[in-house]
Amino acid sequence: MDRINPHWVLARTPPGGWPVEEDFAWRETPAPTPGPGQMLTRTVYLSLDPYQWGRRRRGVEAPGDICHGRTVSQVVESRLSGFSEGDYLFNTNGWQTFGVTGEGVTNFGYMFPRKLDPAAAPVSTALGVLGMLGLTAYAGLYLQCEPSPGETVIVSAASGGVGQIVGQLARLRGCRVVGVAGRAEKCAFVQDELGFDACVSHLAPDFREQLKAACPDGADIYFENVGGSVYEAVLPLLNPKSRITLCGLASQYGAMDGDIMDAWRQTGAPVFSRLGVKVNPLFVGDFVASHQDSFLAQMAGWLRSGHIQFREDVSLGLPSAPAAFGAMLAGNNFGKTLVKVSPGP
Repeated sequence: MDRINPHWVLARTPPGGWPVEEDFAWRETPAPTPGPGQMLTRTVYLSLDPYQWGRRRRGVEAPGDICHGRTVSQVVESRLSGFSEGDYLFNTNGWQTFGVTGEGVTNFGYMFPRKLDPAAAPVSTALGVLGMLGLTAYAGLYLQCEPSPGETVIVSAASGGVGQIVGQLARLRGCRVVGVAGRAEKCAFVQDELGFDACVSHLAPDFREQLKAACPDGADIYFENVGGSVYEAVLPLLNPKSRITLCGLASQYGAMDGDIMDAWRQTGAPVFSRLGVKVNPLFVGDFVASHQDSFLAQMAGWLRSGHIQFREDVSLGLPSAPAAFGAMLAGNNFGKTLVKVSPGP
């Protein structure tokens, strides 16, 4: 059967700022053919994440490359032992309808294909709470920051894919949890449905004052997802010996010049030095081999028991990917951002 593979490629190395139409190009070519030790898979869900824009801005993806992205896919044809037609799996097809997974195909060093059970959890969760975003939250909070009961944890981008999990994990450890989000409905979701103790809108004119009032005893842990003005508001609230997990700087990925991580560190350096703040850069790939299996089992239990809730923001159809990606970077998503590419559970 001849299959056509609609997909998006990076049209240019983005010159700066945020995504525009000229950054992406739509292509339709014959679907690839799997070789020995490989399988052809059809993308069901595509994950859109802020780090993808950083890759494109830095030139990690070259013009003409299929845009990278984690995916949930279904096996169409398998020449790989252990996988059969119809199986669902986590893989990295990227922004395309069909892709090859297996021997000789990059998994970016840590995004190893794994089979999914649709009866155990919605397969979309493999791109969010029951996948690397969940592991990111777990590793950054529990393994790096080691929260204790009674401590105050501030979570930026609290309604996003990682932030919504971080805050709930902190609550499970008996912490006071303060979220930072944007629109009023996001703050209501974070506080009323996820159970954060408070959530402050960074859009409020008196944001700094509200954040300070929500943290009467200061902050012991800050889970950094955005940088910028939110970070600057958190710095005066940090307690001695507090800990920070530096997960992402979503508000800065459109910056034109300089090393945004270095600028972030320089901004906080006087506070870090004076208070003995420990900063933990977070790369989830460092925790896959050591913790992914145990994390997935534990998180599955929390989902079954209702201790962890989640929200997904799903766009329909691969053509919607660039617009959904831009909306996410602009903060207009609500929950984990996904594109439903093909039919599936």
